[in-house]
Amino acid sequence: MKLYENGAYLLNGKEVVIDGPEALAAVKSKTGRDIDKQTAKQETIAYGILKEHNTSGNMDKLQIKFDKLTSHDITFVGIIQTARASGLEKFPIPYVLTNCHNSLCAVGGTINEDDHMFGLTCAKKYGGIYVPPHQAVIHQFAREMLAGGGKMILGSDSHTRYGALGTMAVGEGGPELVKQLLEQTYDIDMPEVVGIYLTGEPIKGVGPQDVALAIIGEVFGNGFVKNKVMEFVGPGVSNLSVDFRIGVDVMTTETTCLSSIWRTDDKVKEFFEIHDRADDHKELNPGEVAYYDRFIEIDLSQIRPMIAMPFHPSNTYTIDELNANLMDILDDCEKRAEVSFDGKVKLDLKSKVRDGRLYVDQGIIAGCAGGGFENICDAADILNGHSIGADEFTLSVYPASTPIYMELVKNGAVAKLLETGAIVKTAFCGPCFGAGDTPANNAFSIRHSTRNFPNREGSKVQNGQISSVALMDARSIAATAANKGFLTSAADIDVNFTKPKYFFDKTIYENRVFDSHGVADPSVEIQLGPNIKDWPAMSALPENMLLKVVSEIHDPVTTTDELIPSGETSSYRSNPLGLAEFALSRKDPEYVGRAKEIQKAQKAIESGECAGKAVPEVAEIMGVVKKKFPEASHENMGFGSTIFAVKPGDGSAREQAASCQKVLGGWANIANEYATKRYRSNLINWGMLPFIIDEGELPFHNLDYIFLPGIRKEIEDAKTEFEAYVVKDGELKPFTLKMGELTDDEREIILKGCLINYNRK
Repeated sequence: MKLYENGAYLLNGKEVVIDGPEALAAVKSKTGRDIDKQTAKQETIAYGILKEHNTSGNMDKLQIKFDKLTSHDITFVGIIQTARASGLEKFPIPYVLTNCHNSLCAVGGTINEDDHMFGLTCAKKYGGIYVPPHQAVIHQFAREMLAGGGKMILGSDSHTRYGALGTMAVGEGGPELVKQLLEQTYDIDMPEVVGIYLTGEPIKGVGPQDVALAIIGEVFGNGFVKNKVMEFVGPGVSNLSVDFRIGVDVMTTETTCLSSIWRTDDKVKEFFEIHDRADDHKELNPGEVAYYDRFIEIDLSQIRPMIAMPFHPSNTYTIDELNANLMDILDDCEKRAEVSFDGKVKLDLKSKVRDGRLYVDQGIIAGCAGGGFENICDAADILNGHSIGADEFTLSVYPASTPIYMELVKNGAVAKLLETGAIVKTAFCGPCFGAGDTPANNAFSIRHSTRNFPNREGSKVQNGQISSVALMDARSIAATAANKGFLTSAADIDVNFTKPKYFFDKTIYENRVFDSHGVADPSVEIQLGPNIKDWPAMSALPENMLLKVVSEIHDPVTTTDELIPSGETSSYRSNPLGLAEFALSRKDPEYVGRAKEIQKAQKAIESGECAGKAVPEVAEIMGVVKKKFPEASHENMGFGSTIFAVKPGDGSAREQAASCQKVLGGWANIANEYATKRYRSNLINWGMLPFIIDEGELPFHNLDYIFLPGIRKEIEDAKTEFEAYVVKDGELKPFTLKMGELTDDEREIILKGCLINYNRK
């Protein structure tokens, strides 16, 4: 794999000219075209699709309108409640509501079904599509029923990626879907496009997760594709089945790219024909001379079976490399865990080594990444005639949709798996976020799923419990299962892959999925359960602000799962204040109490009472502030909390990572950088200030107070640098905070306090 930071020209989709002083001359000699770089940028597939969906008339400042929307049951209640508060009358474009995240973790009695009935009645009232529990995971349904060549889809899940089918898809926080429901736009600067040039063909035993992990391992740490579009081109694309491409594509989210798109061919055309949607195919190729801002060359024949060790998809090794350096790599993982968990629990992976081989406790093939037809068929072929054994090791397989499940039953793959001792379950995203198949304490799980962040498998460090996940391809998981839990590369297995043909039965969805076909019925009453609560009132940005630092996190990356844990906490996803009680609970258990304490000061001034009486500490701090800023008073002050994290927001698109902080009185985040655009957007849409501070020693620490004079005026004036003061030891100590560019709408959202206030009629 070769990475080129200075970009490249691609000629007729085949020949590469790396950018440099002589590049344009080389392009002219090979094509006869006298073309400049800016014109060549317009010949990427991504540029053409973005241009068709841009409403601003300015390709540097995009205002995108999407063709379709999709959400699952962790996010759709909050999205629709926000849109309803802003005057929603009808879904203006197709909006699919799936129920694949909480259908099996009914913590709290009827909470989950209440949310599902909310979704069904909203689909009827506003003209949407409702996919019942167990029918399909969100992204498989979108591939089967929504994606189309040259289209754009916005989803409230970070793994919204349908580029292999010719659809540019973006995963964002819920407020961005609210904007589309209210017929507003998705506003971004024109993203850079990174060419991913594929050659060769994968060797036997290598699957899509292996290719994906190899890419993630190369580009995550250096931010090579961060907030950019990955465009897959080159002759190697045609050497991959569509299922294989989909498996690579869905994992591009873990690179922190914005979106993805692939060149399409007859194999994609066949995919749409199989799904009875031939008209949705569109052949997509870059133009005669396309320029890519950055470029990656990948020889697929050189990829080997991979493993991403705990606790990140970028912590990658080949399986052969791990086996050859077993104790050293396991020791490194244990040391990283000790730092990440502040020594609260001890991860013991080295005890998993038996007679020089790594023993695994659990295998899972699941969800939008692992639950595809080809993955499971190949796994069944590897396991055919074997037993997974009667020891600790277990294997669970989750087909990504009921149509896939039924075809696996018909072709005998399910029988092959069940005979080995594996369990085949319904379509569910649980293993990806800590609901279902939660491993035992100190257990080690290998999964063909999307993420292996800390605690994402369901363990609770605060209770002294820890387990860990490594990501692998379904084929090597099956090879490991065939060896009764001893880690094995699929490249080391002698197997005949049968590669059965896939047949899609659309009657399953016709029988169970509610499709309004875009017709709204205003007479339908929305079904609200007792746990479905409205958003609490939120104040506009004050003239001056006093923030208390209530958490300080120095991990290299802070995931959204650490900001608001997934798993059983998600049962409260429709109750903003109930869910907020879990904010940062697995990272900083004291955060919620600290945030609520300083929030008392804000609530006091909102009710016309004294902030200093509500929080006596505030009276002392304000005494110091008034020495330099005597005009600061209850009439122009706001009080709340902030957190510091080095690089927050990697992972899930769930808006709750920001909204939970907001409803607890959070006014800001301070970071060296934000891991993803979507987390920064979530902060903004919830009226929180996304501050940046230069790397180095912090001028403040946890529990310190920060005063921001004239913050409202500075936001109104589009300032990007802000003078702030640490209030400490009876003094005001100045330092500088920064903020990236805001659009006019984003600035207005922050000034009004949140997107709901911005849209309220």
